[in-house]
Amino acid sequence: MAVPKRKMSRSNTRHRRSQWKATTAQLVPVTVDGVTRLVPQNLVKAYERGLLRAHAAVA
Repeated sequence: MAVPKRKMSRSNTRHRRSQWKATTAQLVPVTVDGVTRLVPQNLVKAYERGLLRAHAAVA
C-alpha cells in the first residue's frame, strides 16, 4: 500500500477532493413490448433480452 512521504495540508486535500465528479448514466431510448423507454446504455442488451423488467416509474 502506498504511504505518503509528507503530510498533505487540509487545503490541498480539499482542493484535490473537489475535482472528483460523478457522471450521470447515459440514457438511451429502447423499445420493449412496443413501449419506448430510456434506460442506461450499459443495460440495453439486458432489457432487449428480457433479463430486466422496465417499470412504469422509469420514463
